[in-house]
Amino acid sequence: MSLPFMPPEASSLASRYDVLFAAMTALTTAVSLAVTIVGLWFMFRFRRRATVDRSRPPAAAQLRRRRILETIWIGVPLLLFIAAFAWSASLYYDRSTPPAGALEVAVVAKQWMWKLEHATGQREIDVLHVPVNVPVKLVMTSQDAIHSFFVPAFRVKQDVLPGRYTVLWFTATRAGDYQLYCAEYCGTDHARMFGHVIALAPPQYQRWLDAQGATTTMAAHGEALFRALGCSGCHGANASVHAPALEGLYGRPVPLADGTTIIADDRYLRDSILLPKRQVAAGYEPIMPSFAGQVDEAEVLDLIAYIRHLGGKEALR
Repeated sequence: MSLPFMPPEASSLASRYDVLFAAMTALTTAVSLAVTIVGLWFMFRFRRRATVDRSRPPAAAQLRRRRILETIWIGVPLLLFIAAFAWSASLYYDRSTPPAGALEVAVVAKQWMWKLEHATGQREIDVLHVPVNVPVKLVMTSQDAIHSFFVPAFRVKQDVLPGRYTVLWFTATRAGDYQLYCAEYCGTDHARMFGHVIALAPPQYQRWLDAQGATTTMAAHGEALFRALGCSGCHGANASVHAPALEGLYGRPVPLADGTTIIADDRYLRDSILLPKRQVAAGYEPIMPSFAGQVDEAEVLDLIAYIRHLGGKEALR
C-alpha cells in the first residue's frame, strides 16, 4: 500500500522504493533529532555560568566510560548507514538488471516527444501500451538533447542520452493509465513533453497488438533497411568484400585492431554503423562508410534488431 502523499504503487519495485524511502527518512530524522538534542543539552549543561567543576582532570575510569560512549556514538550511526547503503545497493542492482526474456521496446526521445517501437513492429508516439505482470525492458536513446524517462507510479526514472543507449525496466502490477514525464530540462517545450503508459491485462494487450495491424517486426524493418543501404554487398554470404560476418555476432567478444577486445552489444553495433572507424575489427581494413545522416536513431535500432535476430550469445528471439 502506497504512502498517502506518494503516487500509487503500480510496479513490482514501487513498494520496495517506498519502504526504503520511509526507512531513510525515519533514520535521518532520528539521527538529526538525536544530534540536536544532545547538542542543546551540552550547550545548557556546560554553559559559561554552569556549576561544573573544571579544575580536576577526569579519572581513568571516567575516561574509559567516555571512550565507550564515544565509540557507541560513532559506531551505531555508522552501522545504520552501512546497512542503509547495502539495502539501497541491493535495490539498485535489481533495478539495473532486467529479467531474462523481458518484453523489449525501443524508445527514441526527441524534442519534444517520445517515439516507441515494439519488437513486433507496433509504433507509438507519447503512449506506451504494456501488459500487466510482464517485465518490460526499454532500450532508449535521444535524437537531440538529454531527456529523462520518468513514470512516478512505477518509481522509475532514467536519463536518455544522445549517442548512447540506456536501459530501464519495470513490471506493471496494476492495470491503468499512468503519466509519463520528461524529468530533464530539454528546451523550450520541455513542460509539454509528457505522455502515458497504459497497462493492460495480457488478453487486452494482445487484442491491442492485433488491432494495430503491424505485419513487420523491428528485425524485418532492419533487414529491409540493411538491403536498401547496400550492407548485404559487404556483409552478405556471397559478398566479394572482406567484411566481418554478422551471423552469431551479437553478444560475442570482438578483437579490435588496436589489440583490445569489446563485446558486440547495442552500443558497439551503433558505433559500427555511425562511427565505423572508431573501433575497427582486427584483420579488416577500415573501409566501411559511415551512415551518419542517412539513418535516424529509430532506423539504427531496427538494424541492431536485425543483427540480433541473426543470432549470437544474447540473440533477441
